[in-house]
Amino acid sequence: MLLPRRQLTLALLKPDLCANPNTISKIISRITATNQHNNFEIIRQREILWRQQDAEAFYAEHRGRFFFERLCGYMTSGPFMALVLARQDAIKEWRALIGPTHPWRARINAPNTLRSLYGLTDTRNSFHGSDSDETAKREIEFFFPELDVDAWRRQEEK
Repeated sequence: MLLPRRQLTLALLKPDLCANPNTISKIISRITATNQHNNFEIIRQREILWRQQDAEAFYAEHRGRFFFERLCGYMTSGPFMALVLARQDAIKEWRALIGPTHPWRARINAPNTLRSLYGLTDTRNSFHGSDSDETAKREIEFFFPELDVDAWRRQEEK
């Protein structure tokens, strides 16, 4: 019997979280916890400290939107963690674990999600997750250019 193919996604643990190492260890434990059916494998992990131009490049699709400058300022306010996560339906499952974009909505509609527990505001929502295979590939290559996503996918299919 063939096991379902695993998928990759990019996860960002944003600067407000990284200001407290105890918070990061709790979140990592939750991401990899098998007893909560999360069971993500961390393929790559890196601490990042962005310059303004790095944030602007990553969030270029949002340039001109009302939150762009605030978001770039937030993401350059301190170090953050970039992770490549793998599991079946990784994109959907990571987005389910982090919850709605707006922490106040998460607290009402998804109280056990990470944004409900740790998110601060709509801009400072503490987490990022890719929204599609194509986006995940592009975002992973932005943070981890040494990881050949296509080669990883081919290996998974064997």
